[in-house]
Amino acid sequence: MGYIVFIIHKTFKFMSISKELYNVKFEDYKESLQILYMADDRFKSICNEYCIIKKKKAKFEKKFEKNFQKKLKYDSMSEELEEEILIYLIRSS
Repeated sequence: MGYIVFIIHKTFKFMSISKELYNVKFEDYKESLQILYMADDRFKSICNEYCIIKKKKAKFEKKFEKNFQKKLKYDSMSEELEEEILIYLIRSS
């Protein structure tokens, strides 16, 4: 049995596991994760789905951050223009 695990473990090095699976939550289970990923199709499917979701989340967060920066910029610009309009109105009265 130990020999089979050794073969699976050595073979694993040639399989590509997505970087999303290498995180703090799974750190204590790194070897088990690698073996299960190779040996269990259901586990592999769950892992692959998890990686897809993590990538989509990261993409959304990047867009959100970019849009949030734009929002802050436009908020600032509109406040400056509001002040300028008020100043103009006050001087014209």
